[in-house]
Amino acid sequence: MSLPDAHAMGAAAAAFLASLVEFVEALTVVLAVGAMRGWRNALAGAAAAMGVLAAVLAAIGPRAALPAAPLRLVVGVLTLMFGLRWLRKAVLRAAGLIPLHDEATRYQRARRRLGIGGGGWDGVALTAAFQVVMMEGIEVVLIVAAVGAGGGALRPASWGAGAALLTVVLLGVALHRPITRVPENALKCGVGVMLCAFGLFWAGEAIGAQWPGGPWALPLLGALWAASALAMIRAVRA
Repeated sequence: MSLPDAHAMGAAAAAFLASLVEFVEALTVVLAVGAMRGWRNALAGAAAAMGVLAAVLAAIGPRAALPAAPLRLVVGVLTLMFGLRWLRKAVLRAAGLIPLHDEATRYQRARRRLGIGGGGWDGVALTAAFQVVMMEGIEVVLIVAAVGAGGGALRPASWGAGAALLTVVLLGVALHRPITRVPENALKCGVGVMLCAFGLFWAGEAIGAQWPGGPWALPLLGALWAASALAMIRAVRA
């Protein structure tokens, strides 16, 4: 496997898993908006947010694909910071210090907060759907730009995020209820490990580091980050 292939596959996988978590969280609120205030408002608000996010991603895409070493260093550091943030939360949740996400509870809270709509166009419902999709989507855009830029793999990362969006939309249409069986914390831990591995790899490349085995150093880095996360979970629990 060549280095570009490894970057493309890793970027697509990381973007898919990270986007899956974010889109599941957005779907929960959109479903609550649709159930309480009308599906036209929920879908319109979500669609408007997706349009804005697509425009933002298209605008930053050409800049993110630049191969210059300084940019790769910045991207590597940012990707590492994203990964450490996800790992920190996953470790604290796994250790029981902060509660796990409960999409069913979040759905019920959103329903109580929204109340029942009166039909027709509803500014509250539109705003709620637009806001949640924008908030979760911005993080997706940042992750796609980060994991795609370092190895010049913005397109595979975008495809990964798109696949996650399609998966969540199809599940939402089929189930009409929050997706509660997704092992969110395990996914977040896995995404954190992948982001940390790629961020460290790209930052090292940018400063001239020669990784043993080239792209095959990525699985080793991932295994080291995973082992570190497990050790931290045990230490925090103790």
